[in-house]
Amino acid sequence: MPTLNLPLRGRVALVTGANTGIGLVTARVLAQRGAHLFVTCRNAATGAAAVEQIRSGSGNLQVEALSMDLADFASVRACAQAFLARELPLHILINNAGLGGTSGLTASGFELAFGVNHMGHFLFTQLLLERIQRSAPARIVTVASRAHFRATGLDWEALRQGTRSRTGIDEYCNSKLANVLFSAELGRRLQGSGVSTYAVHPGVVASDVWRAVPWPIRPLMKLGMISTEEGAATSLHCATAPELATASGLYYDKCRPRPPGALALDVALAAQLWQRCEAWTEREASAR
Repeated sequence: MPTLNLPLRGRVALVTGANTGIGLVTARVLAQRGAHLFVTCRNAATGAAAVEQIRSGSGNLQVEALSMDLADFASVRACAQAFLARELPLHILINNAGLGGTSGLTASGFELAFGVNHMGHFLFTQLLLERIQRSAPARIVTVASRAHFRATGLDWEALRQGTRSRTGIDEYCNSKLANVLFSAELGRRLQGSGVSTYAVHPGVVASDVWRAVPWPIRPLMKLGMISTEEGAATSLHCATAPELATASGLYYDKCRPRPPGALALDVALAAQLWQRCEAWTEREASAR
């Protein structure tokens, strides 16, 4: 069994989409460092398999799974409630799950990439935020992408419709812009609370985020991509590095703060995105 290194003993961490790719690596390292770890997966079977992998790969038995489908607000709410019912603190939240090169509409009525990569995480973070603030010092890491540099902007009407582009890449880029805007706005709103936020580019990783891209395009895309171990490095750095404790709202690439794209620096756009997402989630809650 691996030897535990325990700088995170007594800390509670939660990683979304931790059954594969950089999420699985991130979760395993956090567990190896002694965190009481929760992972979210879309169903109980993949969650159980992830828990077994992380326990055996880390030597830490304090690993638990929660079921959550980020495309479905009802599932997001149920997952958040299941965690909150445990009456535990939450010191590290890593919004890691995502998909790209997809087409469709989520169960909650959003373009698929935007709905999963941004809206699901927006709601999940909001539902856990009071607990995170009570647990401060705490950190919220959102896995974005340098693809946000290629974003064309946020068309509010298009975000509530099915995927328009043939490949889904345009929508993926815009969803990653939303990730960076969200993390920056969250950092501004949490200033002085003891909770820090970080948006990260993991690198161009050969992971299951591209699982919906058809063969033979998918294997060609993965040529030259970095490993999942390399891809998890920046998320782990932002989640745990002591020197980043007072940093917040920044965008990181290769474990360093970097200037994000011009659209991601638009404070007014970030505030508008927040207000619309808040209204959308509140409208959904009132309709239940």
